[in-house]
Amino acid sequence: MRVAELLDAARAATSLDYFGEDSFREGLEILVDALDVEADLNERGRQTAERMIVGSLTMRLRIEECYREHPEIDDQEVPAPVFQLGLPRTGTTALAHLLAQDPAIRFLRWWESSAPAPPPDPARTGDPRIAQAEAFFARQDEMLPKMRAMLPLSAEGPAECLPLLGLGFTSQLFDGGHKVPSYSRWLLQADLEPAYRYHKRVLKLLQWRTPPNRWRLRTPGHMVGIEALDKVYPDAQFVMTHRDVSSVVPSLADLHTTLAAGHTDHPDPRYFGVISTEVWATALERTIAFRDNGRENRFHDLGFRELQRDPVGAVRELYTSLGEPLAPAVEERMARWWTENPRDRYGNHTYTAEDFGLSVGGLRERFAFYADRFDVPLDR
Repeated sequence: MRVAELLDAARAATSLDYFGEDSFREGLEILVDALDVEADLNERGRQTAERMIVGSLTMRLRIEECYREHPEIDDQEVPAPVFQLGLPRTGTTALAHLLAQDPAIRFLRWWESSAPAPPPDPARTGDPRIAQAEAFFARQDEMLPKMRAMLPLSAEGPAECLPLLGLGFTSQLFDGGHKVPSYSRWLLQADLEPAYRYHKRVLKLLQWRTPPNRWRLRTPGHMVGIEALDKVYPDAQFVMTHRDVSSVVPSLADLHTTLAAGHTDHPDPRYFGVISTEVWATALERTIAFRDNGRENRFHDLGFRELQRDPVGAVRELYTSLGEPLAPAVEERMARWWTENPRDRYGNHTYTAEDFGLSVGGLRERFAFYADRFDVPLDR
């Protein structure tokens, strides 16, 4: 892969030329080098990576064209968004689906996260991007049948912010299923403020022709860049989910290894165990430091067990902490979704910490600072 060729491919696909500010280029160059040198991609993996990169570049071009045609979009306000964060595999997906049952809030739908431009038109039904997203999931189910049990997503359901941050090429979107240690470690020390500025640029575009509902957004990776996020969204509030890391890290490494199997003939589970431990220890350390620096009142904590035991009650407590009403009809919708979507709806997947070069004891020792800080109970 060559950066110039990828840029040219995006230009050719859109007949557009303006990508916006150049802050994305450093991450793009580091990512492309890492994919070429470190990821051990097979042909399908190379084609998939190229499509993903060109897709992000294409979206930048289309977003900038929307702003060129309608500069008034930039006048939009994004007041007090609520960000879900916390470790992956701690119930963030389930919580996002529960919150999405409330018509009074605005969440990032999967189909619009992958193709935000042109923005959704409330006067139009049956956006073709929904069908395109459904086709993507159908292909994924065929290629990686385990994924549905690991990460139950849908075209119109809530998405993570990873694709939006990916527009700046500073996102865990790119290293989740690729062995790219140089990119992953660069991401830990990169300046993420430009990526969050562009994240906000996309939210303005998405809400431009829709009611100004308050955004509910999610990505565990927000913990890595929480200081940068705060500079762009200084009035943001946070929901932080918690779970025993001895369950979290092996589950995450298993997910990444499964994704990698679609890109390389030699997936490396031990690598994903090591890098997951490194990344999420750093993310938690940064978030705790952020909270301890006078921001504790902007956080609501939610344990995995509490969410599983009484999901609607847990959401009710969240709304109370946010100072917002939760209508009985919305509670009923949330309860119905929970009943219709049990954790084992798509089956279960089994693994051990040792499959990824880890141990339960070692993980608990490394993350003791986190478990002690939030009094996180052990899963076993």
